[in-house]
Amino acid sequence: MVWEVLKAEGIDPAPDRGATTWTDFLRTQADALLACDFIETVTLTGQGQYILAVIEHATRRVRILGTTAHPTANWVTQAARNLVMDLEDAGATVRYLIRDRDAKFPALFDQILADAGIQAVLTGIRMPRMNSIMERWVQTCRHELLDRTLIWNESHLRRALHEFEQHHNAHRPHQAMNQAAPLRAVPEPLDPGQIARLDIRRRDRLGGAIHEYRHAA
Repeated sequence: MVWEVLKAEGIDPAPDRGATTWTDFLRTQADALLACDFIETVTLTGQGQYILAVIEHATRRVRILGTTAHPTANWVTQAARNLVMDLEDAGATVRYLIRDRDAKFPALFDQILADAGIQAVLTGIRMPRMNSIMERWVQTCRHELLDRTLIWNESHLRRALHEFEQHHNAHRPHQAMNQAAPLRAVPEPLDPGQIARLDIRRRDRLGGAIHEYRHAA
């Protein structure tokens, strides 16, 4: 009926009315979305390091695939293979991976993902907001780890990243998940009597750069 009225008045339908927007795509495919990016940092010796990490949109779980001073095509493609195996072991169902157009990603990177049923979706040129969840985690990693830690070498960076990954996935609360962590559900609310008897214990990670707080058993 509406279409007939518009046609009678000579009004054409809005262009691309049936097209899916980027926001709709992210919302409807969240359970099947991964995003990835490289992070650059420098050790105390002046050596540049490139960190490759991925994040699940639905759970915010992070996987740090590795760090290297030389992100060669072979290194990046092996990281893709390791990611696919890890996803299979975890029983994760992923259909898309969002990434930018960085030349460090070789064609074989996308092919390995495609063979596993994962389509690489490229963001627009100089449009980091299209990968905002990954970019937000990169900012968190910088503010909470890289900007607060003196990294001696690649081995030290790898250990620090492993600690931060565990902290992020198992402890750090996320507002988008009602203060749950990717691998930790929201605890049951406490009644007033329990609040009066709270016994909080602190655990330090990375020499005190990161603090974790838990209720004593």
